[in-house]
Amino acid sequence: MLKKRLTYVLKRLFHAIPVVVGIALLNFLLVHLAPGNPADVLAGEAGSATPEYMAMLREQFGLDLPLYVRLLEYIGNLFTLDLGFSWRHNMPVFDLIVDRLGPTLLLMFSALLLSVGVGILLGLLAATQVGTWKDTLITVLGIVSYATPLFWVGLMFILVFSLKLDWLPATGMENIIMFYEGWDRVKDIALHLILPAATLSLFYLALYTRLMRASILEQFGSDYVVTARAKGVSENGIMFKHVLRNALLPVVTMAGFQVGAMLGGSVVVEAVFGWPGLGQLAFQTLFARDYNLLLGIFFLSSVLVVLINLGVDLIYTVLDPRIELG
Repeated sequence: MLKKRLTYVLKRLFHAIPVVVGIALLNFLLVHLAPGNPADVLAGEAGSATPEYMAMLREQFGLDLPLYVRLLEYIGNLFTLDLGFSWRHNMPVFDLIVDRLGPTLLLMFSALLLSVGVGILLGLLAATQVGTWKDTLITVLGIVSYATPLFWVGLMFILVFSLKLDWLPATGMENIIMFYEGWDRVKDIALHLILPAATLSLFYLALYTRLMRASILEQFGSDYVVTARAKGVSENGIMFKHVLRNALLPVVTMAGFQVGAMLGGSVVVEAVFGWPGLGQLAFQTLFARDYNLLLGIFFLSSVLVVLINLGVDLIYTVLDPRIELG
């Protein structure tokens, strides 16, 4: 089984290569065909620029070359993980992204675990208490959290829990002036993580709650549940031995699909809370027209989404042994 699983992973990774390359091509064309370029940004910051200076900048950034030449050079560099150099930050793009990737992954997976875990529990409670006030309350709260903008939720969290109650820090990832080490630093980062993770998870929490509720109710109407009841299996046994595992499949599917959307949502959350991740970096890079850095962020984000969806497919086989590794 382990050999079969390894073969499946390698096969999926091989098939993912043209997908990632196709995404990289699309990102390159969209970025370079959009109005503005690094030379224009630098000229605007300088206040004025001579034609000679503009020509020098265009040559420095390779903008004087035909688009197809720049595209071929970019694709060739991708296969060696050479993402170029960031003129705005004066350092290699790969090193800069790696420095910011950790905070983004920490925020994203914390929000994902929180939204999926709590969503499953609330969906389970709503499905077992269908038609009661508990089901109605969970449904209403889910609709409200789904319809509320993330930036407004973040600002309200800061106003209440940071400014009014002074329970949690408002911005940043850690208190750098305290020079915490060891477990003290872990505790400090965890306190800074609570508000942004809770903000990012609220929108997706509503989705997983409603999906889990609907999935459980659908499973309860299946033939295997009727058969189990006819055999005298208790309701708890039916729920936790049969229904729950099958009901988790669409939730896991949705979680895999929502990773890309969660990366996009982290841009807003990181901007509100000053979280030093890829989202905030991408937002700043967009206005600077730092092509290499922007393309590097897009490329590594697409690779991350592909890998997480591969992980979702593997989780499928654990939840449901009937699914074969093809």
